[in-house]
Amino acid sequence: MIPIHENLKDKVAVITGGSGVLCSQMAIELARQGAKTAILNRDVKNGRDVAEKIQASGGTGISVEADVLDKSSMEQARSEILGTFGQVDYLINGAGGNHSDAITDMEVYQEEDTGKSFFHLDEDGFSRVFATNFTGSFISSQVFGKDLLQAKAPSILNISSMSAYVPMTKVPAYSAAKSSINNFTMWMAVHFAETGLRVNAIAPGFFLTTQNQNLLLNEDGSYTARSNKILQGTPMKRFGKPEDLLGTMLWLLDDSYSGFVTGITVPVDGGFMAYSGV
Repeated sequence: MIPIHENLKDKVAVITGGSGVLCSQMAIELARQGAKTAILNRDVKNGRDVAEKIQASGGTGISVEADVLDKSSMEQARSEILGTFGQVDYLINGAGGNHSDAITDMEVYQEEDTGKSFFHLDEDGFSRVFATNFTGSFISSQVFGKDLLQAKAPSILNISSMSAYVPMTKVPAYSAAKSSINNFTMWMAVHFAETGLRVNAIAPGFFLTTQNQNLLLNEDGSYTARSNKILQGTPMKRFGKPEDLLGTMLWLLDDSYSGFVTGITVPVDGGFMAYSGV
């Protein structure tokens, strides 16, 4: 059990994409730590399921409908959160994901017709995936930024990926967006450094989620060839679990632990980045 960070008690954390496999666990842990959590999702029901789990455990959590690509929707969510909690201390930009329109069938280009190649990618699908993973973090940070600047020891936590460093095959839009997240994290950290607002990111390694299970699991639940390649390149020889992210999240949000840390992206990857393959 992770020790309680007393510094987080009664802080208000806004979590976009808060019903996702990874971010829902972040929300639940923050509530266990005594923070008040606002879970933002396009589908308010999914967020409500997480909020109810939090409430059933004695924590404070609400579900708020919002689309990170619609600024007016985010402004409305902000008003609801401020009306309920009166402040915002932390923002976790967790909304993201991928779509088949922005994924190639093959890892490398082949001239013969072997399925969807780079030249078949849908422009709208590509733009949507990029925007969901990057532009949504920009809009969320804009909408909640001024409230964060009013808080004591505020923090923004962005969600990056291993693909930000060395892009995964098949997913060019997702990879480009996550690389942009790393750069944007550094830019914001410098821009707001003198205000006391810290901006950092977590780069998860390979985690099994509902979004990537079609890439990583066969219909019978066994690992795909892609999964086996990932595990061969991961020294710890396993996929990450959502709880593997929680200690890093708490460290980066709690200024009594990381008050002089800003502008970094922390890999939580089982050694994937450190391994050359030989």
